[in-house]
Amino acid sequence: MSKTRNRPVGGEARPSLYQEVTDRIIAELEQGRVPWVQPWGQAKAGLTLPRNALSGRSYSGVNILILWGAVIERGFASQQWLTFRQALGLGGNVRKCEHGTTVCYADRFIPKAEIERASRDGVDPEAVPFLKRFTVFNVAQCDGLPEHLQGQQEPMPERVVMPQAEALITATGADFRIGGDRAFYTPSGDFIQVPPQPAFFEQINYYRTCFHELAHWSGAAHRLARDLKGGFGSKCYAREELVAEMGSAFICATLGIVPTVRHADYLGSWLQVLREDNHAIFRAASQASKAADFILAFQRAVFEPLTADAPDAMEMVA
Repeated sequence: MSKTRNRPVGGEARPSLYQEVTDRIIAELEQGRVPWVQPWGQAKAGLTLPRNALSGRSYSGVNILILWGAVIERGFASQQWLTFRQALGLGGNVRKCEHGTTVCYADRFIPKAEIERASRDGVDPEAVPFLKRFTVFNVAQCDGLPEHLQGQQEPMPERVVMPQAEALITATGADFRIGGDRAFYTPSGDFIQVPPQPAFFEQINYYRTCFHELAHWSGAAHRLARDLKGGFGSKCYAREELVAEMGSAFICATLGIVPTVRHADYLGSWLQVLREDNHAIFRAASQASKAADFILAFQRAVFEPLTADAPDAMEMVA
């Protein structure tokens, strides 16, 4: 099956940007690396979500993956980012010859032709989605910033913060059943089952697994209403696994939990989905952010939500 082709809307940026980001993720998967399961030992920055250094807002959706990748690839000492103008506004500047990182901002507009058509037909005009490029720079690429932002390195936790994970799991009120040798969420019974924590080779992965299943739980019809009907091996199943894997990674990053890499057996099905549809990673990352927000909201007084208003947080809608 050929790749999904997108009609150019609002210039050439939309289709090329979808494909550019999708190709980047595919390249990582083909090399056996999962971008949302962090090889943090390669980077200088600590485990945290990327934020706008001026507003303090977290980036969301596919932008988390893009900025994590930039930190890992270039060894930045911070997960904080600014636009060129924001750096100037803070009294600093981006150093010459520095290259920014392209992130994405989704919005909608109504073309003039659509307004005219709707007027002729006596109906409401339909807005058309578009994707816009947005360039940001790590604070490590800037000079003259306020002292608290100069090359600031996020603190690495000294230990796994398991009490926070337990508190969040309890706060969701989800029906957790401990036992057996499989981890799963069943929509028909609306419950999660995971093996007992001592059964995990590395016990920290118990929490990563719990949040993976909670991400599935968030997609129930009376919660975020995602399509959970696909059986194992189907494209729908692979898409939902992408959402759950990234949702778990986003929650773990928020809580300072560092699980180990797994699920290499899913790479083939993920690659098939991404190669056939260059919007898939955008939709999955956006849904993963929504799932993480939904779960983290149960302890909103303790944990800051992942998403914020655009353009700084740049919520992706594909």
